[in-house]
Amino acid sequence: MSLLAAAAAQGRWLLIGGLALGILLPGLATRLAPTIVPVLAVMLCIAALREGPRAALPRRTEAPRVLAITLILQCLLPLAAGGLLFWAGLLSAPLATGVVLALAAAPITGAPGLAVMSGADAGAALRQLTVGTALLPLTAAPVFALLPVFPDPWAIAAGALRLLALVGLAAGLAVALRALIPALTRPAARPAMDGLMALAMALVVIGLMSAIGPAAREAPGRLLLVLALATALHLGQTMGSWYAARPAMPGAEARAVAIVAGNRNLALFLAAVPPETAGALMVFVGCYQIPMYLTPMVLPRLTGAPRAGG
Repeated sequence: MSLLAAAAAQGRWLLIGGLALGILLPGLATRLAPTIVPVLAVMLCIAALREGPRAALPRRTEAPRVLAITLILQCLLPLAAGGLLFWAGLLSAPLATGVVLALAAAPITGAPGLAVMSGADAGAALRQLTVGTALLPLTAAPVFALLPVFPDPWAIAAGALRLLALVGLAAGLAVALRALIPALTRPAARPAMDGLMALAMALVVIGLMSAIGPAAREAPGRLLLVLALATALHLGQTMGSWYAARPAMPGAEARAVAIVAGNRNLALFLAAVPPETAGALMVFVGCYQIPMYLTPMVLPRLTGAPRAGG
């Protein structure tokens, strides 16, 4: 327990270490890639254990707000960006496709863990994750109609349903564990759960970095340009959402909105695009992970939040 609590205190550095290992050791990243989905399930279960399974569903009074945030982030923003790119004649470019898909995606399953490390409301992040995943087939449909690269939008719906099933399975397991081991519900158990979450997220990010190492060797200049674009997109979504949400809700909840806005499950869409498009997008997907997993280092400084750990 004490070791896990120490890992929680250094969670932000564990994420940076995972990023570095994934970039420097592409062989390790490739070997860890098949473990991503099982580890994501563990992360969701830990989040439900920490906050309580009821935290995954919005309360009746906050449901309209959660729904509105989801529709704005996952539908209105990508449609606006896609319209501008279409007007500029750039919509068919792979990077333009990546930008629109990053705006259209649901929050990553690690959003509650990032919230814990960033001084945000992990329960609010978990609720946005659940609703965003559940509504993804609906919110993504008009975005797919705008993009010329999607021959099979139903593949996205199937992927969203798989993610939703993963959320439900993790919540169900959390219910069982809380009933069997009451000590897990006590405040004293939270540091250990936070440390386990940090370790799980570090493992996931190693697997997600498999395309970055080869790109750095083959085309470092292009990689830097893609990284700059991904970072600007991430910061634009994160800070834009923070400034929009802060006047309407407490700071911890506004930070949760900023986290789910900037940290999107872009990789879900790769299964539905043609192989040649998926290959072109992989470097962008990998670059987008870097600012996402630096969120616990950057967001507290930009928003004045207390950070988890020293």
